[in-house]
Amino acid sequence: MANTSLSSAKKAKQDEFYTQYADIQTEMNAYLEYDADVFRDKTVLLPCDDPEWSNFTRYFAENFSALGLKKLVSTSYAPEAKSAKYGSLFEYDFTPGGEKPLNERGRIFILDHDASGDGKINFDDIEWQYLDHDGDFRSDEVRRLRDEADIIVTNPPFSMFREFIAWIMEADKKFSVIGNRNAITYKEVFPLIKENRIWLDNPFVRGAGYFKSSMEVDKRLSYYNSHDYREGFIRVPGVRWFTNIEHGRRHQPLQLMSMADNMKYSRHEEVKGVGYRKYDNYDAIEVPFTDAIPGDYDGVMGVPISFLDKYCPEQFEILGATESEGKGFSCGLWDASSGISQPVVNGERIYKRLFIRHRKGDK
Repeated sequence: MANTSLSSAKKAKQDEFYTQYADIQTEMNAYLEYDADVFRDKTVLLPCDDPEWSNFTRYFAENFSALGLKKLVSTSYAPEAKSAKYGSLFEYDFTPGGEKPLNERGRIFILDHDASGDGKINFDDIEWQYLDHDGDFRSDEVRRLRDEADIIVTNPPFSMFREFIAWIMEADKKFSVIGNRNAITYKEVFPLIKENRIWLDNPFVRGAGYFKSSMEVDKRLSYYNSHDYREGFIRVPGVRWFTNIEHGRRHQPLQLMSMADNMKYSRHEEVKGVGYRKYDNYDAIEVPFTDAIPGDYDGVMGVPISFLDKYCPEQFEILGATESEGKGFSCGLWDASSGISQPVVNGERIYKRLFIRHRKGDK
């Protein structure tokens, strides 16, 4: 199956990928299983969100009372301000008096009481009005909404993930957002992961998400008409939830074999009967698979970035990552005189690695 990458969306500035309801529900349930009151009495902000298309607003509106929310706020970007022009996302009769929508202005949608008087608070009680400007999350009015919120949840524009994470962290808010797994190597993101201020969750089946998209968007991208296009859904590999909300999965330690047992019994031919090789240009051993991490090794290990899907902070310490673009992530492990920042084993270059070691007393 041909894959659609977030990088292709970034390059084409096609950011309109809509998350499935079940994927949102699965992730929120992970937080609720850990803390049933995680959303209670909280104001949740859904920026970059359009209730006509998005399931984020629908999920929180339908579960408003069950979650114990105080307030739900969604903001949408003005259609005419979008980098890709595919017309208004709103029907004309969605405006007061059936007036033509003001497509140069964003909208704000608020749910905080039973507006219909039917004794329930749900999607039908959402009230809205125009924002003063286009609804860009960087605008002063959306920034004020951010500052008033307790939790931010969304699928942000793929092309602006770095800036969006910085925008959230600036306000020190709890959040749960979707991004590309490769974003962990961004200079704006990796230090936060290393400091245990951001972590990953992995509810997408086999590491890929299926996102709803419009025919207008798809026709502009190379994957349109491929067999990857299924009834308006696009398969996007490598997506993860980036969050700082606690969930139980991240505290489950990996069950690991010893180095000797891995060399005897590992299912990976790169390890079984071969052992663990040392990098030519980093002071660490190469561990090509997360399940091949030796449970009794005290030194520094280089592991794939997919390790973060299974990372338990009580079990491992993240020391750094391979160098690129002068980010200084290697924590002194890199031999700069090699002139090669990519990890190398016996002259063979290897993909990006994280450097970890067991915490004392873990083994």
